[in-house]
Parts: sequence; C-alpha cells; structure tokens
Amino acid sequence: MKTMLTAFSSSVGKKLLMAFTGILLSLFLIAHAIGNSTTFLGLDAFNSYAEHLHSLGCLISLFEIGLLLIFLIHVSVAIILFFQNLQARSTRYQVQKSSGGRTPGSRTMPYTGLIILIFIIVHLGDFHFIEKTTTIGVLVKETLSRPVISLFYIVAMAALILHISHGFWSFFQTLGINHPKYNCTIRTGGLGVTFILGSIFVLIPILALIWTGFLS
Repeated sequence: MKTMLTAFSSSVGKKLLMAFTGILLSLFLIAHAIGNSTTFLGLDAFNSYAEHLHSLGCLISLFEIGLLLIFLIHVSVAIILFFQNLQARSTRYQVQKSSGGRTPGSRTMPYTGLIILIFIIVHLGDFHFIEKTTTIGVLVKETLSRPVISLFYIVAMAALILHISHGFWSFFQTLGINHPKYNCTIRTGGLGVTFILGSIFVLIPILALIWTGFLS
C-alpha cells in the first residue's frame, strides 16, 4: 500500500492516475450518450430508458458513489498537477507552439475542466437534486427550452468536446503508446469518438430550443 502511495505521489504516477480516471469517466460519457440518444426517439423512449435505470435501485446509488469518487480523484489530481506545472515554470512561454503535442485542447485543459465542473453542478441541480413533479422527459424539454440554459449547455458541451479531444490522446501518451505508425490512427480515432459524443450532447439542447416537437 505504501509503495502504491509513493508511486502515485510522483509526477508520473499522478499523470497515470489522471489518465486512468479520465478514461473511466470517458467510458461513462459513452454510456451516458447512448442513453441520452433515446431522446431522438421521442418522449416515451426516453422515459422508458430513465425508468429502467431507476429500477436498478441500490445498484445505481453504488454506481453514482463510485463515479463521484473517480471524478473527485480526477479533479484533485488535475488541480495538483496544474499548480505543480505553474511552479515548474520560471517564466511563461513567449510563443505558444503546436509542436510536441501542444494543441488547443491541451492548452485549455484547466479552463475547459473548470467549465465542465460548473456544468456538472448546474446539471445535477437541474435534473438530479430536484423534486420531480413530472417525467424526466418533460423536465428535460422544459429546462432546455429556456434559451439561457440551453445556450449554457451548448457552451459547456463545446468545452467538453475540446477537453476530451486531448484527453484521449493524452491517455495513450501517458501509457507510452507513442509511435509514428499508429499515432495518426489513435488521434483520428479519438477525434472520431469525440465528434460522435459531442454531436449527441450538443444536439439535445439545440433541438429542445428550436424544435417545438422535440420530445413530444
């Protein structure tokens, strides 16, 4: 146990922990996107999906606790690494370069991460920690049909896309999976998954805002 704690206290160990928790959160996003995609099939399909989840009872509660722990670890390690990187820099880079893996996603990771954190708090307040007097489908439609809320969700999902676009690539780099033969495939695959996830999450608030027949 002591050896494990010592390993994760190192910079490399923290990056591995970030990568591992990040990929677990990404797997949750994929499952969440698949579930949310039932909204495109109509109100009954989405409500049926939600009811199926709630029928799992305590299993859902255990899953939520595990997900919360993974998220807290990911955020905590991210904050530690952010401040360690700041301390390691004697001066800021005068010119930002894209070489060596520097991308818009990598340069904005702390900021998109903060936006995602704020979004999760708002999202839980909108749909989880609330007294539900109607079905979840109606609640989603009523909430996202408000322009300010819908716009915030779209911006937050754009930040999520940018965040995980680098996260997939960073995961493989942290594990040392780096070779010219398959780097392009990894990057393309990561961008493809990101695009699919982003399309689902962004389309939901857009449709709720502009299409009165959505979730009817």
